[in-house]
Amino acid sequence: MTKVTVVGAGNVGATCANVLAVREIVSELVLIDVKEGLAEGKVLDMFQTAGLLDFDTKMTGVTGDWAATKGSDVVVVTSGVPRKPGMTREELIGVNAGIVKDVVEKVVKYSPDTVILMVANPMDTMTYLAAKVSGLPGNRIFGMGGALDSSRFRCYLSKALNVNPNELEAMVIGGHGDTTMVPVTSLATYKGVPVGTLLDREALDGVVADTMVGGATLTKLLGTSAWYAPGAAAAFVVESIVRDQKRVIPSCVMLDGEYGQKDVCIGVPTVIGRGGAEKVVELPLSASEQELFAKSAASVRATNEVLKEIKAL
Repeated sequence: MTKVTVVGAGNVGATCANVLAVREIVSELVLIDVKEGLAEGKVLDMFQTAGLLDFDTKMTGVTGDWAATKGSDVVVVTSGVPRKPGMTREELIGVNAGIVKDVVEKVVKYSPDTVILMVANPMDTMTYLAAKVSGLPGNRIFGMGGALDSSRFRCYLSKALNVNPNELEAMVIGGHGDTTMVPVTSLATYKGVPVGTLLDREALDGVVADTMVGGATLTKLLGTSAWYAPGAAAAFVVESIVRDQKRVIPSCVMLDGEYGQKDVCIGVPTVIGRGGAEKVVELPLSASEQELFAKSAASVRATNEVLKEIKAL
């Protein structure tokens, strides 16, 4: 039996919960929100598809009843204010820091042995905040951003190459931000063939540019943050945890010397299994990618400093 709680019944949280339920990735699912009736309504709507989609996941929706989350193996934190058009993830920090801190404290109270997957933005800084206030071991709290960014990278590569995205190996490391992510073009391949030999420099640069503004592009089109891909990405990571799949997924983890960085949560390829973020994998990056990653880490650190300014840490 595996129990997972999704905190926040907005678009991303509900999508994550729906994927987990429909694919029967978990045995028991709890969706919790502060808005009266929202989580209950979303869960009831999902359950009414069970006879159509043939699944039997136990689902519960609750308003502020943290006792219902007790004993969760994994908790996905999506709660917080979504981005508006023209708004950066960093501008969210003042509001979302207070929300995330309160949520993490309640999660740990009822599920002290859980693994926390952070989705709330700005994700790198919210993961850092959660790691500092939770008291959990470093491997049991990490962020989802790299899984989403890497999926977007494969999306744009597949469009440029006109191939199946599932046949591409490509990942994004660094911060989960429009200017801080680092698509690793030097190691991206299609059926083992480097994409740099299949696309010219201009086309590859275009893919990188589209990937880096992937979230902002959708925010502009939709008028709010995306939800299908972020929700699915979170569910993808949860599956690797609860089924102990040991997938190597770019994840926002606390570094302790890896990639030359310490005391910063940032995206790097990580083995994700039942223990959470079990092992960081160090890639042979090109010199330019190493430089971009270092700049990304410096930028994330600068954003983390805001936590001290607003006395969240």
